[in-house]
Amino acid sequence: MASPLEGTVAQRAPRRVGIGQKLSKWDVKVSPYLYISPFFIMFAIFGLFPIVFNIVVALHEWHRRTGMGAFRGLQNFQWVLEQPRFWNALENTFSIWLIGGIPQLIFALFIAAVLDQNLRAKTFWRMSVLVPYVVMPVATAMIFGQIFATHGLVVPHLQSMGLFTDMTNPFFVSRWMSHVAIATMGNFQWTGYNALIFLAAMQAVPRELYEAATVDGAGRLRQFFSVTIPSIRPTMVFVILTMTIGGLQVFDTVRLFDASGQGGSNQQWETMVLYLYNLAFGDWQNRLGEAAAVGWLFAIVIIVFTLINFFLTRRISGSEAKPSKISHAAHKAAVDKARESAAASEQAARDAGVLTTLGDVSRTGHPEGFHFDETPAALLESLKGIGH
Repeated sequence: MASPLEGTVAQRAPRRVGIGQKLSKWDVKVSPYLYISPFFIMFAIFGLFPIVFNIVVALHEWHRRTGMGAFRGLQNFQWVLEQPRFWNALENTFSIWLIGGIPQLIFALFIAAVLDQNLRAKTFWRMSVLVPYVVMPVATAMIFGQIFATHGLVVPHLQSMGLFTDMTNPFFVSRWMSHVAIATMGNFQWTGYNALIFLAAMQAVPRELYEAATVDGAGRLRQFFSVTIPSIRPTMVFVILTMTIGGLQVFDTVRLFDASGQGGSNQQWETMVLYLYNLAFGDWQNRLGEAAAVGWLFAIVIIVFTLINFFLTRRISGSEAKPSKISHAAHKAAVDKARESAAASEQAARDAGVLTTLGDVSRTGHPEGFHFDETPAALLESLKGIGH
């Protein structure tokens, strides 16, 4: 017989989900997307939209005042590729990057290695190398503009030594000297930043490796090239890639290097980004389409060059020393010599009356097992005799 309570439970209506529970359920599902939505909204407005709009501009004739004109297709790209100024800017960009990138990498590694030592006030020195990175590029360009000026710190000393006496200022006349000056600005600003990245990687290298190298007789220089550099290769790949992308996009220091901001009287130091800026916002009023085409062409150049750089550095970082190859006869002779040495040691121990448990040496140079010259009972009796 069913109890009244069971009937009441069976007849009870199903529980309805309240509005608060529904909101709580939706909150669990939707709130994570709301938390991350600001990033995607900002990226869509300031990142994705300019990229798509730039494609439209690159395919049309575009004026700064009247806006979009006739559709030109790939004619803007063709016009840019036919301009000698484009190729001159591309050459200047790679020249400045090479002149500044290689010394910057070497100095950053050296500074990081020094800071990795047990120095006094190490926090102060680590913070001091980051000060140039904090300085704005505009201030950096103004400071070095005065240093490399005609009556600055460098030119009078060079001319007093008999160098560049035929020029008023070699850094504003000579193409290669201007590249050296601009590369020096980049090195001043970014060397300390890259040094701290290298320092963080060096701090993660196990100290046991240095201790083992010291025991083996390796000096500081040998430890640096044999222990430190191989251990921080992944970090070096990252730094080289970021240096490549950032170095090819140099603009601020080049724009502010002289008063005109045109990249020199003969475009001696006009880079790709400065050429794009002058093409879009310079004297030409209807070249925004061509400037957008320059941006896409330069983006392709950066992507291709970065991929090549990435695969080369990754291949170098992943390469390991190959084991030395020895002939089969040399290997067999080494094995036979090891067997003879082991057998001689075993026989010498037996002749001296020392009990051994190694037994006969196997064909591979390892003991076959525990073989005894005596039976277990005789061996036990001999052990008892030794005890008495």
